[in-house]
Amino acid sequence: MSTTETTANDGDIESYLDTGKPKKWYKRKRWWALGLLLILAVIGITQCTGEAPPPDYITADVESRSLDLTVTATGSLRPTNQVEVGSEVSGRIDRVLVDVNDQVARGQLLAVINTDVIQDQINQSRANLNAARAQVAQAQATLDGDQAQLARLLEVQRLSDGRVPSQAEIDQAEAAVNRGRASVAAALANVSAVQAQLSTAQTQSQRAAVRSPVSGVVLARQVEPGQTVAASFNTPTLFVLAESLNTMQLRVSLDEADVGQVEVGQDATFTVDAYPGRRFPATVERVDLASNNIAQQAQQQGGQQVVSYEARLLVTNSDGLLRPGMTATATIATQSTGNQLLVPNGALRFDPDEEDESGGIFGDPDFGLERNDEATIGVGSRQTVYTVAEDGTLNAIEVVTGQSDGRFTVVQSDELKADMQVVTGVRAGGQ
Repeated sequence: MSTTETTANDGDIESYLDTGKPKKWYKRKRWWALGLLLILAVIGITQCTGEAPPPDYITADVESRSLDLTVTATGSLRPTNQVEVGSEVSGRIDRVLVDVNDQVARGQLLAVINTDVIQDQINQSRANLNAARAQVAQAQATLDGDQAQLARLLEVQRLSDGRVPSQAEIDQAEAAVNRGRASVAAALANVSAVQAQLSTAQTQSQRAAVRSPVSGVVLARQVEPGQTVAASFNTPTLFVLAESLNTMQLRVSLDEADVGQVEVGQDATFTVDAYPGRRFPATVERVDLASNNIAQQAQQQGGQQVVSYEARLLVTNSDGLLRPGMTATATIATQSTGNQLLVPNGALRFDPDEEDESGGIFGDPDFGLERNDEATIGVGSRQTVYTVAEDGTLNAIEVVTGQSDGRFTVVQSDELKADMQVVTGVRAGGQ
């Protein structure tokens, strides 16, 4: 018998001998599969028929403090008095004596324009004045001779008892005197005209020396030596001066909806990009009555326009940190409510009948707290806020709303107290 046949016979004998014995526990796969399915079924039924867990409410404190109402606007810093220094004289710039950031005093020489042509005009006017004065002297001498001739004729007439000279001769002498007087008057008028021309030329010569009209600092220099300026039709700007940077103006544009809340004398703060996190104080100095587009209304017939009003804020710049042209964002304190009960706006918007199973708006704990674009709650309206009882149920409390800053709203209620917790939403996955 071969080895293969011997091994087969041994296997058959072992299988025969194992018949009737109980199988090992780890060999019963069918029973284990059935048991696992049974356990899963029980768990599923329990989950479906059991009670849902209570909602996980998001709450916020009811605060007792003052609500400060503000208006935000953007604008730019400017000097209190900014002067553009120009030239009334045409000509070549011979010298420029100051540069940007230089401190200047009132009357200080800034630039000099060439005066060769103007000096020629002065010399010509002086010559014309001398000629006019000579004409006056000549006319006066002629008048003196005519007056003497008339006096002689009158004396002869007196001595001759009117017989000589004739009346015609006397009339001619009197006419000559009158002509002489007119000639003197005309010569004097000519002298005045030439004197005016000379004065104009001298004034032009003085204006060729450009001087500072104020004491301050040079903000811009728009001219170089050798450059020719022409003042024929308009005055060219040579320098831009600021009278003082210790006090400046912040000009901001107020929205049409906010201009009614801003008044002269209100305190404000503003920030600039150059100094992040630092707030500078300011005071409202003026609010324009006219809007920014009032001058353009006659020219623009169609299209929707954004109406804004300019407000000027007075800024103290004693430390010299602020500079003209800086863009600023101002916050103007318009009103303070005093100590009142405040609730987050999210508590006024919360409605327990609305549930978002996907964890949407109720899953965001900041919903309603920082949404300035949401419609604000009307002043004097009756709203309902909710608190959570010890058993997890909601208690509804009716409140009367007051003013709001977009995040918190003033409320009045006999039941609501400070430090109570009001519901602002339901956390996602909490139900």
